[in-house]
Amino acid sequence: MPYTPELLEELNILQRFDLATSQQGIKIHHDASPAVIAAAQRLHAKGLISLADGGYLTPLGRDAAEQSQMLLGILVTPPARATQAA
Repeated sequence: MPYTPELLEELNILQRFDLATSQQGIKIHHDASPAVIAAAQRLHAKGLISLADGGYLTPLGRDAAEQSQMLLGILVTPPARATQAA
């Protein structure tokens, strides 16, 4: 199954969370794009964030955010150059 625009919006929201602390949440403002607002509502319905307009990560949400941030880190890291034995 390929990533849909809706899933990408959800992943982008998960990227906004600071995983260094559980004391900091996010707020999706009423003037955000409709796609972002809908993505936050879907994440809340899936049990990943505490409020429909952001809030905090749930335990499941933290797992998802960790995985999504790890995947992004892998994808944006330049490939290692193959070393040749001399």
